[in-house]
Amino acid sequence: MLIAFALTPMGVEEAVADHVADAVKIIRESGLPNRSDSMYTMVEGEWDEVMDVVKRATEAVAAKAPRVQLVLKADIWPGMNQPLDGKIALLEQRIADTT
Repeated sequence: MLIAFALTPMGVEEAVADHVADAVKIIRESGLPNRSDSMYTMVEGEWDEVMDVVKRATEAVAAKAPRVQLVLKADIWPGMNQPLDGKIALLEQRIADTT
């Protein structure tokens, strides 16, 4: 399973890096494959372990903000090996095959 999610602290100043830093630390320390960019964090793993990380990351943001907005998207693709990198590798291969 691959999930992409974003946590947005509500009711805080415009810059939110201080509010999400603890969440990203939890994600990175989970041991699950993950990648963060300017809008989302992606985490790869089994359903229960991924959702546990999302919950703990959300709770970390909620500890510093009066309200938290969570956006979550899941890709459940049985048989896809290492979807965090595998999906991109598959796309890159398709692009190379058409040039």
